[in-house]
Amino acid sequence: MSLRRKQYQNAILYLCRKLKGEVRGKKKLAKLLYFADFDLYEKSQKLITGDIYCALPMGPVPSALEEITAEMVKKKMLSIEQIEERVGYNPTEVYKCIVEPDISVFNEEEKKMLDRIVIKYGHLNGKQLEELSHAEAPYIGTELRKEIPYELTYYRGTDFGDS
Repeated sequence: MSLRRKQYQNAILYLCRKLKGEVRGKKKLAKLLYFADFDLYEKSQKLITGDIYCALPMGPVPSALEEITAEMVKKKMLSIEQIEERVGYNPTEVYKCIVEPDISVFNEEEKKMLDRIVIKYGHLNGKQLEELSHAEAPYIGTELRKEIPYELTYYRGTDFGDS
């Protein structure tokens, strides 16, 4: 599996743009990408980012997320702000798109899937998304800190009726 850098970067920009210009929290961004990739894989054996996800205590995390977002900051595509929301907690990372996403890198199915993710999960916070991902077969069926096999999506039974 290889990273689809352009799609990866533009998926992040697209999610930010659709969610009022920002995604609040690394956990939320990681889970939105997880649902985008795993839902698309379950539906048609394809991936948007091409990333590998690891089962971490807070749920699935794409392994190249740091690298991709750092690259995007360097290229002035994305800004990441640390916002102190509550005393005694780690600051929240807020991802904001600086440039418009290039949606020409996505095919129709990928675009529909990203829109579905925004509608279905965009209003949830990182903690709620963490709980949802913890209840899914791919996470449950994977040992902690190991790679989550995409094949486990077939045990989810997602309803794609409306997409």
